[in-house]
Amino acid sequence: METSSQEPGVSHKNLNVVDQESQQQSSDAKKKGGWSTFPFLAVAMFGLGIARGGATSNLVVYLVEKYNVPRVDAAQISSIALGCLSLAPVGGAVVADAFFGCYPVVAVSMVFSVLVYIIATLFLSPLPVETHQHLLPHMQSLVVFTLTASFHGLRPTPCELNTGPCDPASTGQMAVLYIGIFLLCVSAGGARFNQATLGASQFDTQADRDVLFNWYFVFFNASSVVGYTAIVYVQDTVSWALGYGVSGAASLVGLMALLLGTRYYRRPPPQGSPFTALARVAVAAARKWKVNMGTLEGSASFYHGRPRDSDMDDDASDDTKRGPSNSFSSLNRAALITDGDVTASDGSVVRPWRICTVQQVEDFKTLLRVMPLWSTSIVLSVAFGTQINFTVLQALAMNRALGRFTVPASSMIVIILVSIVISIGLFDRVVQPLTRRLTSGRSPTPLQRIGAGHVLAIVSVAMSAIVERQRMDTVHAHGEEGNARWVSPLSAMWLVLPLVLAGAGEALYFPGGVMLYYEEFPAALKNTSTGMVAVIIALGFYLSTALVDVVRRTTAWLPNNMNASRLDNLYWLLAVLLAVNFVYYLVCARLYRYQNVGK
Repeated sequence: METSSQEPGVSHKNLNVVDQESQQQSSDAKKKGGWSTFPFLAVAMFGLGIARGGATSNLVVYLVEKYNVPRVDAAQISSIALGCLSLAPVGGAVVADAFFGCYPVVAVSMVFSVLVYIIATLFLSPLPVETHQHLLPHMQSLVVFTLTASFHGLRPTPCELNTGPCDPASTGQMAVLYIGIFLLCVSAGGARFNQATLGASQFDTQADRDVLFNWYFVFFNASSVVGYTAIVYVQDTVSWALGYGVSGAASLVGLMALLLGTRYYRRPPPQGSPFTALARVAVAAARKWKVNMGTLEGSASFYHGRPRDSDMDDDASDDTKRGPSNSFSSLNRAALITDGDVTASDGSVVRPWRICTVQQVEDFKTLLRVMPLWSTSIVLSVAFGTQINFTVLQALAMNRALGRFTVPASSMIVIILVSIVISIGLFDRVVQPLTRRLTSGRSPTPLQRIGAGHVLAIVSVAMSAIVERQRMDTVHAHGEEGNARWVSPLSAMWLVLPLVLAGAGEALYFPGGVMLYYEEFPAALKNTSTGMVAVIIALGFYLSTALVDVVRRTTAWLPNNMNASRLDNLYWLLAVLLAVNFVYYLVCARLYRYQNVGK
């Protein structure tokens, strides 16, 4: 009896060992993550944000003063650079999803610039002694920016006033600058929104992830405030090299914090390239377009993947054996098994571009459901970008005095960043707890949060139009329409209210969008989901430029003389576009059904 039972006993013992090992790994994973990782990630976010702000906020001035670039060309280069910086995180998210996972991509992107700095230090000519005192190891492309700020051979001869035409930068000098911008894009692409995904992967509940996303935007914008103020002040009053060096030091501290927390992070493995599977769904559905679906019943004719041992348990396989949903039913053909698609012996795929799993089809449908909501943010981003650019021009033509201090026109944008930080804090600490008390524990949904952001954006742009109308009234009252240099006595502080509203709106719709995409996107696209906001921001930069160009070509609203402009008409046009877009958003939100939010 003992002999006959020995063999099965060994088998069960082996299975128990495997189960114990699996449970141990699961237990170890659960011990990692949580709020204990947040201090490391927060410092990394803050350091990277300071570096980014310090490297980009004063780029136009740097190009004009140090590279003798004409002002319009400098603005165009800056816009292109900012657009590329916004798109780069999408590439980093795709790489993280498909190949390496989130943490390695974030870490390597931050280490990458350190290696560039070492190489540059070894192969470039040594700096003067006094310059060494101002340089610190730094991240992003900051090494190149600092070197160009320090090495006179890497930039043209400084342009002195009243000394004739300036010497333009040579092709080689511009190439060095573009390399720096490229390296900045590489570093931002790997780390910017992947940091948010890495942080979200440390938590099990949606409530914790929502708080994490709120704090991500707090640190992102607070660090930008430091970059836009303190770093710009150092660059303008001390030296460009020291300014970029301080930014680099902040980024280095961020990298050290990220690495110190390595042992505590959860690191979900990459899911493989999700876009190949999505493309297969579209191709397979198209190739089976003529297949009659009317006679099919249940899920027996649909492919669920190769059978596993666990699938022998009927109870365990109920969820995995369900047929595809009825929405976008034409795509269900992609999972329909036809002759020659799979092998009869083990269910492996023979023709991968003619058959997909039901789960892959459902993932594709999820993207189709979310895309209309995502598209509603494009007009928001266009309006936001346009408002920022023209607010600076408004401020230049208004009284910016605060006592004995004159506020720099570009620093008015800091009001938006401060408003974002304060608004997110109020939403997280006041609005959400109050809502839970009034609604028996329910928090505002991502769609409700985004919708509120739409409303604030409309009000903000309308307020900008009203302020501009007031400014033009003072211009007309003084008869200064023909004087482009005349400054209105109207205080620039009237711009504070629309900027505060713009920041509050962004604090609602951008974090709300990230929450929605992260929760609703397929598991294989978690990194890409947070990068979708980057695409919106990039489109905002590019389409804002296109909109202004169309307005200038078709109307007389935007002459070079701000005192003869009708900027208020442009703002009202944006308000109308935002209102129409809000109606479109309400329709999309009404038709949308959450897949994961609240579960």
